[in-house]
Order: sequence, then structure tokens, then C-alpha cells
Amino acid sequence: MTRAFAVPAADPATATAYFLAELSVTTDVADVHADLTAGVPGLVVVDSRGEAAWVQGHLPGAVHLPTARIAERAAQVVPTGTRVVTYCWGPGCDGATRAALEFARLGYPVKQMRGGYEYWVREGLPVVTPTGLTRRAVDDLTAPARTARCDC
Repeated sequence: MTRAFAVPAADPATATAYFLAELSVTTDVADVHADLTAGVPGLVVVDSRGEAAWVQGHLPGAVHLPTARIAERAAQVVPTGTRVVTYCWGPGCDGATRAALEFARLGYPVKQMRGGYEYWVREGLPVVTPTGLTRRAVDDLTAPARTARCDC
């Protein structure tokens, strides 16, 4: 008996719908990094963490807008219709999900970045800290040691 298929797999149409739905609301660290590096127009990355977390380190080019302030300040910080990617601490935190929900309720096209700040840092990508732009060594459990691309 196979454990992976103890519950039968969904039919291909159901699986296709599910995976398309998942990809329509999430993105990953590597794709966000590629878009920011390429300067993709009409994209705003929002750090939904609090002030202390923002100061500790954040993605280059990100906008700081804590989740609790999105409803009140989004229109002042993020132009209407702009595509938004939210992030928070990491996969153990629902902050990016709550932030994405707030932007969706306001009518923005939005995705949350899976892995959050944690995986951005663990993949060796640059962060802004009080001492300037910095990178940590790549965690080889999250990305190949020589590049931030997994080629998946």
C-alpha cells in the first residue's frame, strides 16, 4: 500500500483548478527578487511587519505598511490598481496573508510571498538594515549555495 496515495489523487481537472488557484494568490521569494531586480513596473512589495522588524531588516524597494494600517493608509502609499506582493516574517506567520486579504478587500490585485522575510534572508538575497545593504550566506536547505535560483 502506498502512503502518498492512500487518499487517491484528484482528477486532473480538479488538480489543475487547485494549483492555478494557489498560484493566483501566492508567489515565491525567487520570483519577487527577479521582478524587483528587473524593475517590473506597477509592482509594489509591502512589508506588513511592525516598526522594530522593519528596522531590523527589510527587502530593498519594499514599502512599510503594517497590516493594522493598510485599510487607513493603502491609498496614500500604494496607487490604486497597483499589483501588490505582501510579506511578513515567514511561513510560520499569517501576517502576509492578513495583509493580502486587506489589499484584496480594497480592490488591489495582490499575492503573498511564500516564505516571507525568513526565506528571503535564508536564500542569501539582499536586505536593508541600519548599517546598509547586506546579505547572509545562503542556507543550502533553501537554495543552491552558488545561486539564488533553484531552476524549478
